[in-house]
Amino acid sequence: MSIIGDLIHNSRKIVIKIGSNVLSDDDGFINKDSLRNIVEQIMGLIREGKQVIIVSSGAGICGVATINKWSRRSDINYKQALCAIGQVELMNAYKEFFDKYDIHVGQMLLTREDFGDHIRTLNIRNALFTLVDEGVVPIINENDSVSVEEIKIGDNDTLGALTANLWNADLLIVMSDIDGVYNKDPKGNKDAELIEEVYDTDSLLAEIDSRGKSNFGTGGIVTKIHAARMVNEYGIPMLLINGKRKDVLTEIVEGVQKGTIFFSQWRQCK
Repeated sequence: MSIIGDLIHNSRKIVIKIGSNVLSDDDGFINKDSLRNIVEQIMGLIREGKQVIIVSSGAGICGVATINKWSRRSDINYKQALCAIGQVELMNAYKEFFDKYDIHVGQMLLTREDFGDHIRTLNIRNALFTLVDEGVVPIINENDSVSVEEIKIGDNDTLGALTANLWNADLLIVMSDIDGVYNKDPKGNKDAELIEEVYDTDSLLAEIDSRGKSNFGTGGIVTKIHAARMVNEYGIPMLLINGKRKDVLTEIVEGVQKGTIFFSQWRQCK
């Protein structure tokens, strides 16, 4: 078994962040086949006795898919309204696929203020533990319908890291539309090489070419590295993989697919 395979095998509490690009097709609409496959893979982890929390983007694309006539509206009111509509559609999709396995899902919509207030943080933690202990899969997203700049977390990579730290997870898995971190932008450089293990996020940020953001997501590769640094500070590793690949978690464990794993520096010294 690979290093990543061992890590997943030995992790009991796993936070999985799923990016908008993973859940969308080429036209920016929700890809239910991709979501169905991800749920199947998560169920595989649950059958192995693991506890899973999902941090999911996708409310915006679900909103556009539902009311496409608003898709070109650029003002904040319409964007927030689309997210309000899309969040319902997103949760319905998760509910539909988890229902097939008799698994309930629970929704939590959060803002930056929720993580900055001791009482709110305690309530989030208690709710998460209760849901997970009762066999319910929590699905977390930023509350985009009410978030303004002052209370906005900014991206779900950061939200995934905050959740992993709050829950004291064993592993954070970030599903994006790339195989991992490269030494160059792989979309424009054929000679880009995948970096499979990272122990120093600060050096990586200084060395890699971090240009470009995804078409439908709000976070580029830099936000993912910052998320890794956040969880590494708590001793939690982060795995970045290509969630658009079918059965990627299974193939990662088997060593068929690769990703980038971020470890704390202290692990390298052991």
